[in-house]
Amino acid sequence: MKILPLSEVKSLPPFRELSPEELAEAYRLAKAAFTADDLQKYTELDEGVPMEDVLAELEEIHRQFDQGQQ
Repeated sequence: MKILPLSEVKSLPPFRELSPEELAEAYRLAKAAFTADDLQKYTELDEGVPMEDVLAELEEIHRQFDQGQQ
């Protein structure tokens, strides 16, 4: 079986254990495909969502759930 870059994959083959040579080739392809742009995503700060917004949404979901139970 030939290891293909993700851009060439059309469907997923069934899972099987890879030989050490196939695994090394897969790592080589993954390393070659990883660019500076990919790395940049992990160096930027993500401000995220304020906790107050998350809590308000959860409280609303809980309120709607409680109303549905009565």
